[in-house]
This record gives sequence, structure tokens and C-alpha cells, in this order.
Amino acid sequence: MAAEPAWPGSPHPLGGRAVAGPGGEPGVNFALWAGGAEAVEVCLFADDGTEARHPLTELTDEVWHGFLPGVRPGQRYGYRVHGRWDPWTGARWNPAKLLLDPYARAVDGDYRLPPEVYGHVRDWPERHIADTVRDDRDSAPFVPKGVVVDDDGPDGLRAAGAGDRRPGTPWADSVVYELHVRGFTMRHPGVPEPLRGTYAGLAHPAAVEHLTRLGVTAVELLPVHQFAHEEHLLRRGLRNYWGYNTVGYFAPHAGYAASGTRGRQAVEFRRMVRALHAAGIEVILDVVYNHTAEGGELGPTLSLRGIDNRGYYHLREDARRYADTTGCGNTVHAARPAALRLITDSLRYWVTEMGVDGFRFDLATALARTAHDEVDVHGPLPAAIAQDPVLRGVKLIAEPWDVGPDGYQVGGFPPPWAEWNDRYRDAARDFWRGALPDVRDLGYRLSGSSDLYAWSGRGPSASVNFVTAHDGFTLRDLVSYERKHNEANGEDNRDGTDDNRSANCGVEGETGDPAVAARRRRQVRNLLTTLLVSTGVPMLVAGDEMGRTQGGNNNAYCHDDETTWVDWSLREDPGWASVADLAARLIALRRAHPVFRRRDFFTGRALAPGGLRDVAWFTPRGTEMTEGDWFAPTATLGMFLSGRDIPQRDERGRRVTDDSFLVLLHAEEPAVECTLPPPPWAGEYELLVDTSREDQEDRGEPCGTRLRAGARVTLPGTSVWVLRALPPTGRGQKTE
Repeated sequence: MAAEPAWPGSPHPLGGRAVAGPGGEPGVNFALWAGGAEAVEVCLFADDGTEARHPLTELTDEVWHGFLPGVRPGQRYGYRVHGRWDPWTGARWNPAKLLLDPYARAVDGDYRLPPEVYGHVRDWPERHIADTVRDDRDSAPFVPKGVVVDDDGPDGLRAAGAGDRRPGTPWADSVVYELHVRGFTMRHPGVPEPLRGTYAGLAHPAAVEHLTRLGVTAVELLPVHQFAHEEHLLRRGLRNYWGYNTVGYFAPHAGYAASGTRGRQAVEFRRMVRALHAAGIEVILDVVYNHTAEGGELGPTLSLRGIDNRGYYHLREDARRYADTTGCGNTVHAARPAALRLITDSLRYWVTEMGVDGFRFDLATALARTAHDEVDVHGPLPAAIAQDPVLRGVKLIAEPWDVGPDGYQVGGFPPPWAEWNDRYRDAARDFWRGALPDVRDLGYRLSGSSDLYAWSGRGPSASVNFVTAHDGFTLRDLVSYERKHNEANGEDNRDGTDDNRSANCGVEGETGDPAVAARRRRQVRNLLTTLLVSTGVPMLVAGDEMGRTQGGNNNAYCHDDETTWVDWSLREDPGWASVADLAARLIALRRAHPVFRRRDFFTGRALAPGGLRDVAWFTPRGTEMTEGDWFAPTATLGMFLSGRDIPQRDERGRRVTDDSFLVLLHAEEPAVECTLPPPPWAGEYELLVDTSREDQEDRGEPCGTRLRAGARVTLPGTSVWVLRALPPTGRGQKTE
């Protein structure tokens, strides 16, 4: 129903914000950028669904705006935007479609996808031109609404963040833990049932205790921006679980809120961040700015398409079609002013108002594409972030690829970006399954990937090292399956990668054979140990430390059930409990010794006259690797990390020194005879970690096993040893 036009209000800030009016009266200012629109209405919805439409008659610099007195936080709203319908030129305005405010900070309701939600006639008999025929049916009953959030009330957003102190963990000291807000606590026995699967559940002491006991410094949350479910999933009775289908870049996903969806979800999210910060844990968001849930030209009209299709999306030369370098139907054109502003405003909001500490950018290369579809990692969005006084100081992680031309950009992003390093993932997997022809690539990955990152002026922290991620096998499945088993996804096992680089230890899938199960746990220990002693920033996936399995599904994005939820009963399994204990011990070892957390790349030279090289590589014979050794087939590598004269200083400016360590990695089943590097590398070695052992009990000084430098030892098959190097003058205890 028509209502009075809004008062003039202000064009800033964008969105619906509760403010005082010209005379001090409470109300809400609405502001929407809609560059080519002819008219805009803000639509308010009562609890019974009654709609009141208020024209926004003021237009300032392409922003339609107005103030509505008497409107309060909790109000549900949307926009109707009028303009030309001309898909051949990219114009897709349709006022019959209620549009979500891209700046809405909370969303109430879920998306359904009946024909009314599409801007075109979805069931038009001539399918090839269906997207050009406008559908004039009202979509409002079928789409969620934006919600005005309370900022300044006693239980508002700012009160929820009061007293928050950010941990401020340096990149080099970080250990990242990728988790799903819902899946992490859905089966957690220590989290009250009403809070499981929610922001409040992740903030619960029982959930936080696991993170602190493990020792991680940051959680990387799979997408928490409001997202929608794809039509093809809904038809099969499935849902988008991962959340890489964003529709609202300012709104915490309402489905993860225990406290309701009328703005309370923003408060609950903010309290979760504050609770994690209090435990010393940073919060990094996995953000999907590269595409939206509206898909291609045959997709629904939910928000940006109906506001200004050409202003937000990357269109082809034939403007009826969408450029798609994401594989999801559309690509947000981050070089366009409106899209660039939307992304940077969203990023700043999550940092300044919601308290987050960084972002992992899904398909970041797509955001660096120019109008001509070329990749420019110094383009408008990276440049805007680099000069922004808020954003340039937070953690920035690129997933440095997309599916378009020249989309693979690992090593290509500039400072201060870090990157997901899939070269690390592939080398670690290939080494432990016996598929590396030599150890050259492994050496680069263990020592920080200088071949990828040094040229751009970045350090080892630019490399986010990982063996598994949400996308692909879990760590347990990596050593249990050689083929994907995605039949439950409903796509005839065609989805998901076939390049798993996995080895099943002789049996495909779960088995009751105790020998096979033990070998698999050993391989998990090997991979975890390799990851956590490598230079760079390690990333683990929630549940990998205790043997979580997805039954061989390597693309479980559509399963919101026990397939993907963390199984906390695994903590009671002695075999997997010992793996979790080892992960915690390795993280503690890393935290205690800066030699594993270098801020600069190794040089291979001594940093002081008469000293040891900062890194040295050894053959099983105890001799340093020659050029020929690097090219020779081998399954064994020794890495010596010198803790003397590390090129960094502490907070008082004193040069950091540390113990030295020897890491021996052996990827073949038969044991191998090794000679430990003789003096001057060490006088003795103390064995701290032996992954061939199921029992990884703490071995603190002075009771650790001591091995004489230069001695011949038997390195068990498929195992890693981590040894502390004691100087030649070190006191002897128990020597073998």
C-alpha cells in the first residue's frame, strides 16, 4: 500500500540506520545507491506481512535517500527500484521484485525460489529467450527482508562489543583453524543444545576450551555473510552448507543465530567475537565478494541485479550475458565504483563494528579483474585496501585463483597479502604418498616457499600452508580413500576434484583391520607434524586433529548433517585422542621456539662468523645435500634449523636466539639407517617427536632420549623425527 514520501534525510551512510531526525525525533534514514534507476521506494513490513511503500524522492550523487520518523530498530524492510527493462543492454529493473538492501546489517527470513522471485518469466516456453521476458508478479511474500539494527541501545551492537581487546597476534606467530560455525558445535556434548550450531555456541566455554587447549591463535570461519540456497539443491532436498552463495555482505547469516533474526544476530555475532578475543583467539572471515547468489541471467532477482545490474556485475560484450570467472554464474565487477565501495564499506564494517581481525578472500583473482577481464593484482580493489587506514592493518589472505583466463596467481599478490599455498598442499601430499620424483619442491615448501614469495618483498608469513581445507578430503579421508565418493550429492559423482593426491593405505574406505587403521593414523601424524614444523603460517581444518571423516566425500558443500559436523566422540577414541594430543604438543613447540616462526626467509648462510648456516639439508648419510642429491630420487630428507642469531629482535630490541632443531622425514615403508649430523651441528640430539609411536606422551627435559651426534640410528618407516640439537658442550643424560 502507498504511504507518505520520506523526509529528505541524508545520502550517508548507505543502508537503513536508526538516527535522530532534524528535530531530534527517532527514526531511520534509508539510503540506496541505484545509479541508473528512475525511482526508488523503501517498503516497510509489519509482522502480519502488510507492506507500506514510501517513495524516496531525494537523489544525491546517484544515492536515493530519505528519513522516516517513528521507525525503530527491528523494523523489516526492502526496496523496489524502478527503471528500464532492457536485458539486451544489461538493464534489468523490475519494481515487482522486492530487493534486499545490500547494506542491510541483519536479515529476517529465508529464501524460497518460486517463479515469482525471478525478474524474468522463468517458465517461459521459449527457454532461450526466457530471461528477456519480464515477470510482473510480486516477490515480496517469498523473500527475506532487511532488518534495522540497534546500534546504541543498552543491549545494542556497540554494547555487545564494549571492552573488547584484540589479540593482535603477528602473522608469523599465527596458527589458523578453519571451522564452520554450525558444524563445529552441532554435536558438541558440552554446548547446551539450544546453542549448538550458533554464534553463541562457538562462544561457549566448552567450544573455546578446545581451541585454547589445541593452541590455535585464530579461527577462520567459513562464510558467515547472509547466503541463500541454490535452486538445484532445493530441488534435491539439500541445502548450501558451506555458505559460498552470498546475498548480504553486512549481515551475519541468520541461520546461525540462537537469539532470533530481528537484528539480534548481529549482537550475538559481536559477543562471539568478544569471547574469542578474551581467549586470545583472532577471528578471520572467509568472504565471498567475487559473486552473489543471483547467478547468471537465468537466476533470481534478489538484490544487486534489480538495483543496478551494470553497476555491480561484470557483463560480457553482449550485455545480456554475465562474465563468469567464478563458476557460479556471475562475477562482481570490483573495479566499478559502486561495487568497489560496497566491498570496502563491508570490510570496514566487519573490522570496526563487528571486531573481526582479518579476511580470507574466496577466488580473490576474480576481484582483481579489469573491465577487459585481465588480472591486475594491483588493480582498484587491492589498491583501495592497501591505502585504507583500517583495512591495511588487518590480516588479508587471498585464495589466489579463479576459473578464468590467467586465473592462477599463486605467489602473485602484493604485500601485505598472504595466500593459500596450494603448492604446499600438493608437495606434502605427494611426498607422503610416495609420488614426488625428488625432494626439491618439498625443500622449498618446508622452508617458507621463498621461490613464490621472496620476489615481491614478502616473507614466509605470506604462505598459508595447508594440507587440507573445507574443499576436499578431510585429513583422515586423505589417507583412507583414493577416489571421491560424492554419490550423496546427487550429481552422479561428477562433482568435486579427481586430483586428490591421496593414498588409502591398502583398503578403500573404513576398515576393521587394526594394522591398516594404525598406518592411517601414522600418516595423519606425519602430515600434521610436517605442517606444524614448516616455515610459514599453518592452517588446520576443524576436526582433522581428531580424525573427522566425511566418508570419502570431497565436496560436501550441500550436507548439513553428520557428514560434515565435527564428531566430538572421537576424542574418546584412544588412537585419535593421541593424534589430537600430538597436534597440541606441536603447536606448543612452535609457540615456544621462534626458529619455527621466522619472519624472514632462510639464506643458507651463517649469520655470524664461525656460526652455522641458518638452514641446512642432510641426506640419510648425515652429509649435506649436494646439487645432485636434490635431483636424485629419495624418500628421506633431513632439515636442520639453526636457532643461533635468528634475524629478528624481541620487543626490547634484543636479538632473538633459540635452540636448533633437526627434522627427519622418511616416506617409505621400510625403515632406513640414518647418520645424525655430527659436530659442529650438535653434540647430542634430544628426540622430542617420533610419529611412529601411537603414544606421544610429553618428553620434557631432562628425561628425553639423547642420541649422540654422528651416531647411526634407525628411522622407522613412514615417520618423522623432531630432535632438539644440543651443542657439543651440552651435558649428557641418557644417550643411546
